[in-house]
Amino acid sequence: MSDELKALEEAFRAQHKAVSAGSQAKADTIALAMKQFEAEKNSTAHQGNEADARPIKQGNTKGTFFDWRNLMNSLNNKFTYGLAGSASVAVLAMLVVGPNISELLQPQPNVTIINTDPAQKPESVQEEVDSNVAGRSQSLSDDSALVDQVLESEAPQPTPSEKAKVLKEARQGLDVVTQVAPAVPGVLSKRTRTESQLSQGLHFNASPRILPAPGDVVQPHYQDQGRDKFEEIKTNPVKVTTEDPVSTFSVDVDTASYAFMRSSLNNNVLPQKDAVRVEEFINYFDYAYETPADKSEPFKANVSIMPTPWNDGTKLLSIGIKGYELQQDETPPSNLVFLIDTSGSMNAPNKLPLLRNSFKLLLSNLKADDTISIVTYAGSAGTVLEPTKASDKNKILAALDKLHAGGSTAGAEGIRQAYALAEESFKDDGINRVILATDGDFNVGISDTNELKSYIERKRETGVTLSVLGFGHGNYNDELMQTLAQNGNGNAAYIDSLSEARKVLVEEAGSTLFTIAKDVKLQIEFNPALVGEYRLIGYETRALAREDFNNDKVDAGDIGAGHTVTALYEITPANSDARLVDDLRYGQNTDALAGDANEYGFLKIRYKLPESDTSTLITRPVTTADEVASTGSASNDARFAASVAAFGQILRGGQYTGSYGYDDVIALGQSAKGEDPFGYRAEFLNLVRLAKSAAALQAPKQ
Repeated sequence: MSDELKALEEAFRAQHKAVSAGSQAKADTIALAMKQFEAEKNSTAHQGNEADARPIKQGNTKGTFFDWRNLMNSLNNKFTYGLAGSASVAVLAMLVVGPNISELLQPQPNVTIINTDPAQKPESVQEEVDSNVAGRSQSLSDDSALVDQVLESEAPQPTPSEKAKVLKEARQGLDVVTQVAPAVPGVLSKRTRTESQLSQGLHFNASPRILPAPGDVVQPHYQDQGRDKFEEIKTNPVKVTTEDPVSTFSVDVDTASYAFMRSSLNNNVLPQKDAVRVEEFINYFDYAYETPADKSEPFKANVSIMPTPWNDGTKLLSIGIKGYELQQDETPPSNLVFLIDTSGSMNAPNKLPLLRNSFKLLLSNLKADDTISIVTYAGSAGTVLEPTKASDKNKILAALDKLHAGGSTAGAEGIRQAYALAEESFKDDGINRVILATDGDFNVGISDTNELKSYIERKRETGVTLSVLGFGHGNYNDELMQTLAQNGNGNAAYIDSLSEARKVLVEEAGSTLFTIAKDVKLQIEFNPALVGEYRLIGYETRALAREDFNNDKVDAGDIGAGHTVTALYEITPANSDARLVDDLRYGQNTDALAGDANEYGFLKIRYKLPESDTSTLITRPVTTADEVASTGSASNDARFAASVAAFGQILRGGQYTGSYGYDDVIALGQSAKGEDPFGYRAEFLNLVRLAKSAAALQAPKQ
C-alpha cells in the first residue's frame, strides 16, 4: 500500500465515532443546493457565454458513506469560484463521494476568466492575483474544518478498493481543474502546492491554477478552423508587348499577407494560395532606396535590372520608391479612434489580449496632445472612451483593460460610430484616423463587402482615414479588411505577435499614421523593340485601367512617411528564346517601331500631396544603363527582394518559377541578407526552411 493510501486510511480510521445525518438535515441541504443551482442557472450570463455548462444529472449516492451533493453545495455556498470551482473544493468533494464521482470528472474546454463584478476594480492583474492567492490560503483551513465536520458523521467504513478509487479520481479531478483554469502569466512563482494538500495528510502531484474570484464568469476560448476568407487571386499573366505595351497599377504598402503567412508556418501549415500577395511579401522589408531631401517631392524613383534568378532567359526589372521621412518636429497632431472588435470570436489569446497590448505600445509612441477615443462593438456598438489626451495614459489604459469578448459582431455599426467620433474631434491640421482592430467576422447588421465599401468611400471625403489591424486564425476575414483599408485611404497589417505590433505601431509608426502622398499610381510603357514580353509580379488586386492613370478621381494607394514600395517585372528580351507567346503570322514588324534603342521602357508616377486634389507627375526612362550583367553584381536589396518574390510565387504554385525551389530561395536570400539590424531577413530565411516541411492542410481540431 502506498504512503498516500496509508495516510488516507489513517485519516478515516481516526474518525471512529459518528452518527449519520438526520433525514431532515439531508432534506434541508438538498433544498438549499437546488435553490442555489436554479439561481446560478437562471442568472444573466456574460454576452457570448456558453450557458448551462454545469453537470445537472443527480448521481446515485447508494453505497457512499456521505451524500456528495450536500458537501458540494455547502462548499459552493462558502466559495463561489464560477464554473470551474476551486482546486481544494474539487479534492474535498472527491474524498467523500466514493465511487459515483465520475460525472464530475468530464473534460472541460479551455477557458479564460472574465471579471463581471463591477465592484471589483483591481489596479492591476497582479493585484487581483495576489488577492486571489491570499484568499485561497484561508479557504484551505476552512475546507479542512468542513471535512472534520463531515467525517464526524457515522457511516460505513470504505473498503481499501473504494479508497484506492477515491484517490485515483481525486488525482483525475485535479488534472481537470488544471486544464479548466489556465495559468495567469507572470504568477507561476506565486502558486503554492499547498492548495492541493489537505490536513488529513494527502499530497497530490498537481500544479493548481489561479481560479476565478467571486462574481467571475468562465468563458471558453473561441476556436474555429477553415473559415479564413481571402479574395480569389488570378496570377498576372504574361503580356505581349506589341499587343499590350502599357502596365498600370496602384501602389500597395500593406504587409498583412506576409504576417499571416508567418503565423501559418509557425503553426506548421502552408498558407492558402489566395492568402499570398507577393507584393506584400516584398514590401514587408525595408530597402535602402534614395530618398528626397524635401517633403514637397515625397519620393524618387529607383530602378535596376538584373538577370532573373529563376529564369536564365529573362531579366528582372525592379522599381522602388521610398517616402520622405518626417522629422519629430514635423509630425502633425493625431486624432485617433480605436475601433475594437469585442465579439465572442475575439475571445482567444492571439486576439483581444494581443490587441490590447498592441494598442498600449502605440500609446507609448504618441505625443501628449494627441487625442485617443475608443469604440467597441459586439452585439451592438458603444463608446468606451470619449476623446482623451494621450497624456492621460492611466485613463486610456484603464479603458483598454476593461475590454472583454462576448456576443455577435455588429461591425458596421461600430464603424459608423467610430467615424462620428473622429469627426466630432476632427483636427484640421492633423491626422484623423480610425484604426479598426478585428478578425473581420461581421455577422450583425451590414456585412456585405460592397455595401461597406461604398460607405467607406463616401466617408473618406470627410478627411477621416481608416486603417485595419487583423488578428487571429480560423475565421479571419482578410477580404473584408483589405476592402476597408484600400477604400479608407489607410493600410492593412496583420498582428500575429507583440513583436509585429511593435514593428507596425512603434518602429514604423510614421509610415502607419502619417501620409505623405496619396493616390499613388505607377504606369510603365515597354519598348517592343527591346522587350518581347513582360509580367507584373504581384499587385493583382491593385490593377488599374490604362485610362485611370490620368484620372484624378480614381482612388489609389497612399504612402506613409518612410514607406518603401517595390514593384518587380519579369521582362523577356525581344530576341530571347524564353518567350512564352509565339509571334503572330500577320503581326506588326517590331523592327519598324519607334523608340530609343537603349530604352527598355518609360516609367511614369502620379501622386497627390495630402492636402491636394490635383496630381503631380514624375517620369523616368528605364535604360540599359540601369542594368547589371549578373545576379551577383546586383545590390543586396535587389537580390533579397528577388528571393522574397520567388518564395511568394512558389507558395502560389510556382507557375513561372520552373524548378527554382526553397533551397535556391535560401541561398539567394542568405547571400543578400546584409546588415539586418532587426533580424527580419534572418527570420524570412527561417520561414522558408519551415515551408519545406509544413503541412499542406491544417489537421482538424480534436
